[in-house]
Amino acid sequence: MPQKQKEAYYSDSRTPFPEYAFTLFLSLEEQFFPVCSTAGDKRLYFHGEYMSTMVSDEIDRVLARLEEDKVRSVLLQFSDLEGKPKNVAIPTKQVEKALTGGISFDGSSIQGFARLEESDMVLRPETSTYQVIPWSDADYRVARFICNVYTTHGEPFTGDPRYILREQMEKAAALGYTFNVGPEMEFFLFRQDEFGRPTVNLQDHGGYFDQTPTDPGEDVRRDLVTQLSEMGFNIEASHHEVAPSQHEIDFTYGDALSMADKVVTFKFAAKTLALKRGLHATFMPKPIYGINGSGMHVNCSLMKDGQNVFFDPDGEHQLSDDARYFIGGLLKHVEGITRIANPTVNSYKRLIPGYEAPVYIGWSTMNRSALIRVPSPRGKSTRAELRSPDPTCNPYLTFAVMLAAGMEGITQKIEPPESIDKNIFKMTEAEREAEGIRCLPQNLRESNKALMEDKLLCDVLGEHVVSQIQRLADLEWSDFSRSITDWEIKRYLATY
Repeated sequence: MPQKQKEAYYSDSRTPFPEYAFTLFLSLEEQFFPVCSTAGDKRLYFHGEYMSTMVSDEIDRVLARLEEDKVRSVLLQFSDLEGKPKNVAIPTKQVEKALTGGISFDGSSIQGFARLEESDMVLRPETSTYQVIPWSDADYRVARFICNVYTTHGEPFTGDPRYILREQMEKAAALGYTFNVGPEMEFFLFRQDEFGRPTVNLQDHGGYFDQTPTDPGEDVRRDLVTQLSEMGFNIEASHHEVAPSQHEIDFTYGDALSMADKVVTFKFAAKTLALKRGLHATFMPKPIYGINGSGMHVNCSLMKDGQNVFFDPDGEHQLSDDARYFIGGLLKHVEGITRIANPTVNSYKRLIPGYEAPVYIGWSTMNRSALIRVPSPRGKSTRAELRSPDPTCNPYLTFAVMLAAGMEGITQKIEPPESIDKNIFKMTEAEREAEGIRCLPQNLRESNKALMEDKLLCDVLGEHVVSQIQRLADLEWSDFSRSITDWEIKRYLATY
């Protein structure tokens, strides 16, 4: 073992590792004691247990912070394949163990994770994600860490959505790029019934930007902005949306990994704080027929050497070649991206004409009927807005496939078609065909087929995740196809 690596093991281990142990280790490592080394994560294995290389000082700082914040319980959070937050709660006295050795759990019980015969997994907290949960009881403070998922062999679990995004971020970083996103989160606040169960009964009948100061929905939105700001969120704006009982909260942009963490935290916070006000927050894309659905528009850009590479003051529309190529890559792969960004049967009830949601594949610097819009601000604020995703998506996977598609556009110099500066919804089918405007997939089955035929996106997601996505699509589509809906009852029961 090189001297520098040996010194790193000495300095990074909380328990000193004696010289004779290194001699034994070096002679037997190939047979008995494998060392796993991944980017930013080196650990030493000894009889199946690893000693983390997280330095003593960092662990001490975290433990001191917990004591200073009077935290009594800690949530170790992660996401399943569908983007649903999961967690295990541990008392603070177990935090040191979690930081040095991780916490084991049964991955076979998590949607899209491991099979029963290979179910043991390890949660490793990322210390930079530490936050006190501000709505927890003052006498029983709760904090959280977001975790990365590893196998018991010390390797990153390839089915961990956070790992998949990290991998794509690292590939972009190797070319000098940082991928920034700014999601716009839309959601509904509905009333509950007498038993506390969610309904689709409207809480208010407001419209876009309406102000209703006595409305409990306004209180929920205000609670969210206040509490999330305490958790380090930079909230750009919040307002009532177009549909009754619909709201939107926008985040200031940041790197894609931290923003994906924030999306998951936001959904957890919205449901919790709405419940405290006797309401139900839902991110279902289209809960009510005949009104706008909820989207999660994703504003994205690339930074390099501190500069926004999408901006070129001398380019057409003041867009750089990289911006055009990135858009070209997104448009090339958007059918497959749709399976990830719009993952439910209900997602496609939103993607229909007449309700502001995109239907046709194209881009524009002006109108909002296009799938990808380039908002007017330039300079550091130059960005492309993908308008199709909805908030049921897994943000880690969605941002990962967006980045991969855009980076392929840049590396292969994929030119997008001309900007469409007229209302696509008002164009005839012949006009759309003449301009090469394709349709987004119209249902889950179509988008899943598109994803399975997209080699780039399948490679990004990996064999494990792709197989699980296929399985989930088959199950959901089969269940949906066999269900008897209210529409069918009203349509056929009396008629036949």
